[in-house]
Amino acid sequence: MDLNELKKLKSGTDVRGIAIGENITLTDETVTAIAKAFCFWLSRKFKLSEIKVAVGHDSRLTAAHISSVVNTALISSGADVIFTGLSSTPSMYMLLKENFFGCNASVMITASHLPYDRNGLKFFTPSGGLSSNDIDEILYLASENTALAGAGRYFEQPFMDEYSRMLVDKVESVCGHEPLKGRKIIVDAGNGAGGFFAEKVLIPLGADTSGSIYLEPDGTFPHHAPNPEDKKAIECLSEAVVSSNADMGIIFDTDVDRAACVDSNGKEINRNLLIALVAAIVLPEKGGIIVTDSATSIHLTEFITSLGGTHLRYKRGYKNVIDKCRELNDGGVYSPVAIETSGHAAFPENYYQDDGAYLMTKILTFFAKQKDGKNVSDLISGLKLPAEECEVRISFNSNGANYLSEGNKVIEDLKELTNSSAEFTSDSINYEGVMFGFEKSHILVRQSVHDPVIPINIESDEVGGAKRAAEKLLSILKAYDFLNLDNLKKYING
Repeated sequence: MDLNELKKLKSGTDVRGIAIGENITLTDETVTAIAKAFCFWLSRKFKLSEIKVAVGHDSRLTAAHISSVVNTALISSGADVIFTGLSSTPSMYMLLKENFFGCNASVMITASHLPYDRNGLKFFTPSGGLSSNDIDEILYLASENTALAGAGRYFEQPFMDEYSRMLVDKVESVCGHEPLKGRKIIVDAGNGAGGFFAEKVLIPLGADTSGSIYLEPDGTFPHHAPNPEDKKAIECLSEAVVSSNADMGIIFDTDVDRAACVDSNGKEINRNLLIALVAAIVLPEKGGIIVTDSATSIHLTEFITSLGGTHLRYKRGYKNVIDKCRELNDGGVYSPVAIETSGHAAFPENYYQDDGAYLMTKILTFFAKQKDGKNVSDLISGLKLPAEECEVRISFNSNGANYLSEGNKVIEDLKELTNSSAEFTSDSINYEGVMFGFEKSHILVRQSVHDPVIPINIESDEVGGAKRAAEKLLSILKAYDFLNLDNLKKYING
């Protein structure tokens, strides 16, 4: 198979492609080659003579078919397959860590929040998700049609009931039996795999879940995108919370590795607000470093500091954030959580797995212990919010042929300019791109690792300040003829 075509399917540490329509890239041949290559890679890396792999999927239309293709490829490579059916991505890792079924690895068929016509494969070993380099190796092996020979066995064994009981036990071990009795908590699963949370977690904990919406799996995603960051999705949940007079609403992405919530007034708790809420829950225990991605608010840093914690604004990419949290703890520096603005959150006590369901049980455990009837957002009332904030993504005129070198030049030049000019204030502790202040605004300019774009994040404490900051940045970036500044101009003139 053509390696360059296979590389186009790489998405960070996953494989994703088009699975429906005229331009299918995730073909049966491709899936078969990648699954066989994974089995070979697994055998070689861990020196395994016997292989057992769990395979699960989310609610996508192509889930059953692609699962069947993966199962057949693994079995023909001599691996035993445990097919778990409809699953969440975190559960596919948890069954390895808790040693259910004696599996050496797992494969989750998912494309997270992407449109209905996409699908993909996500791989786990007991040590965690694969690295970018691991995916490169597997794609190379697939291009060479590298495979083991054998005849494995096939078993069906759902795991979500066990996984749900684990979540219930975690809450009840701290709060006692049915600690959410008298509370109304509703769920919007977006027709993904997260509907289990209402029936198998919240109800056993005593919560009233009436008013929950879109719990049934439906790969067409007919109501809204299965994405906690999607504006329409949050609006649907907010309306459902208010109309059903609920105490809190919870929303998941398709495969339940991300989540967000809204309070009883329908107020969104997402991105910086969600990070602040988690920080307010974990920091009183023994302080520590909250590791986040780079696109977080200056006011979030102030809020975390006010709680006695330290905010480490690290690189974008949930695996980067998680790996940094792990590195700190392994080095003896306490970090209670790694959390991205996208809603990926990982806790050391949960094997550093980014798990939206575990994140919500962590929040629910805290509030189950509260007897004063406080709203979930009361905990973050001290977080100052910017008057304006935006993200603008600019591209390259050369179709991104040299985007890494060109983008890095822009960022290095901006670092030099902002460090030398009294017109700007610079953030000396920054791990990605360049962050600087202009008047009453803060600007982050970074280079996307995977795409030929430069995302620009601006927040301002003054109405109109974000556009003034964008205008200042535009005057600087005009000097680079390889940049396409149309999106920045549209924001300024919008």
